[in-house]
Amino acid sequence: MQIKNFAAKYQIQADTIRYYEKENILTPKRRENGYRVYDEECEKQLQFIIVLKQLGFTIKEIQQLLLLRNQPISTECNVSTVSLLDQKIINLEEKIQFYQKALQVVNKIKGLIAEDKYIKNKEVIEELMLGFFEDTKPRRIR
Repeated sequence: MQIKNFAAKYQIQADTIRYYEKENILTPKRRENGYRVYDEECEKQLQFIIVLKQLGFTIKEIQQLLLLRNQPISTECNVSTVSLLDQKIINLEEKIQFYQKALQVVNKIKGLIAEDKYIKNKEVIEELMLGFFEDTKPRRIR
């Protein structure tokens, strides 16, 4: 499969595919003429990358996981993988807490402005927003 079709199949830009190749997280084979060949193995790699990106993994973290994935199974490899996943779990839990709090604030604001009550509740709404800002200041969502 050529890059244009491969990218279209997964609804991503061809430049993104090239970037993944440059970062060594996607490794298509090459024909004699230098053209890339995206085969079933490339599809599996890209699906893996897409899932990890959806889970919030950075390119650097994906590189680490792919390196670990391609190494022989060992205690050291397992410990490294678990450590990386533990950190990601902490990050995801922080994001979940942030979004739960954000949802509460948005629902409260919605109730305060419903039925043309915005002017009456303007100060309360501002206090809610500032309070949310202060509560979440140390760990902004990346």
